[in-house]
Amino acid sequence: MKRTRRGVLRSIGAGTAVGGVGTVSAAPPRDGETIADIASNDGRFTILVAALDEADLVETLDGNRQLTVFAPTDAAFDNLLSDLGISKEELLNRDDLDEILTYHVAPGRRDAESITTSDEVPTLNGAKVYVDGTVLNGDQAKIFETNIEASNGYIHAINGDNVDGAGVLLP
Repeated sequence: MKRTRRGVLRSIGAGTAVGGVGTVSAAPPRDGETIADIASNDGRFTILVAALDEADLVETLDGNRQLTVFAPTDAAFDNLLSDLGISKEELLNRDDLDEILTYHVAPGRRDAESITTSDEVPTLNGAKVYVDGTVLNGDQAKIFETNIEASNGYIHAINGDNVDGAGVLLP
């Protein structure tokens, strides 16, 4: 079932995304930078930030809701673009961009131990990411840096090193 950008944003805003271990209700953020701030200020995530902006999801990662993001680096996106034979602009114009991006976001504040000891993690798009230690979805991506702490959750940086995938999770 194809979800529209409006439907995804409505479910995120209403707090009705799939629950599970680590799900936390919206509470005032702690002091400090949000997930959106950290991603925007880290030069490794420029394509991710551009995609979030294009899909109107920056505000979601800048809000009070506690979230966990599997953040593909620019290198991971470059690998994906090469594998798909498309340009960055073509990626940013995909109709399913919001679905891809919300597949990288889990509800709740989940640190590395919570993620790496789980078999699966629910995501905001309703699908699950399958976890085997630091490897995600069998071979799509690998977590290489964990627990980048934000006021509203955690970022776990992912790429395609040491796995067969590009490093970007595809639903």
